Amino acid sequence: MIENAANPSPSPAQPYLVAALYHFVAFPRFRDIREPLQALCEAGGVKGTLLLAHEGINGTIAGPDEGVRVVLAYLRAQPEFAGLEHKESRASKEPFLRMKVRLKKEIVTMGVEDIDPMRVVGTYVAPRDWNALISDPDTIVIDTRNDYETDIGLFKGAVDPRIKTFREFPDWVREHEGLHNKPKIAMYCTGGIRCEKATAFMKEQGFDEVYHLKGGILKYLEDVPPEDSLWEGACFVFDERVSVEHGLKEGGHRLCRACRHPLTAEDMTAKTFEAGVSCPHCHDSRTDEDRARFRSREKQMQLARARGSRHLGS
Repeated sequence: MIENAANPSPSPAQPYLVAALYHFVAFPRFRDIREPLQALCEAGGVKGTLLLAHEGINGTIAGPDEGVRVVLAYLRAQPEFAGLEHKESRASKEPFLRMKVRLKKEIVTMGVEDIDPMRVVGTYVAPRDWNALISDPDTIVIDTRNDYETDIGLFKGAVDPRIKTFREFPDWVREHEGLHNKPKIAMYCTGGIRCEKATAFMKEQGFDEVYHLKGGILKYLEDVPPEDSLWEGACFVFDERVSVEHGLKEGGHRLCRACRHPLTAEDMTAKTFEAGVSCPHCHDSRTDEDRARFRSREKQMQLARARGSRHLGS
């Protein structure tokens, strides 16, 4: 589970509190709290996404400190979520444009029946012990995230499956018999939730020694100082910050509004980059009609900014 962080203090430069959370638990009444949870978030100026399913809750919210803490208190008041843990960081601008509480079949979609982290899961490894595990020559380190996430950061020596979605991960495992060549499998993801199901799947596939980074990359970047780190690059996050670095400081990446790929400063100097329209990762796959449509959207966004508002199409 994600561990509680020491409360990061608000400041004029970073007034928004960001809380990432997930909790696997049998939750058959998940539909009942959708509307009151949505209303509570909106009343407190809280935005983001929360997913509710039979297997629990997952999501990230952000807003004024008081609003976020009221939402967290409401969740923990539900008997099923009494032990809910969350991860905190801060943002300089609103990380989300709207609030969405959604009902889902899974809180993280792998698409494999009967994978239950509440029944079987890998061994949690604290950030302080992670370096020793992944430096062990008997360990295969696997990044379970999507390719656009791994493009901007990985742990040193990690295997990158280059998957487009988490649904592709089980087939990738089945097709790579070489994963059995070493006794230990170490897995990681952004905040830990993917590895709950990924390690459960690996155990079901007959892998014995399966480990995963507790709290994910975010907890590692918070706890492990840069001078001791085996992390290379930045960590993609699913909000307007785009990426974070050590100490959970906001990274320098921007998001391509056409393909949602994170962009480096170098990407934004390329001839194929046009703000809101194209970037080196998607330019060749888009038609002139696509680009015309994106230009129109970008113009509407600029007009909204000039009025002091935000265009939801962004």
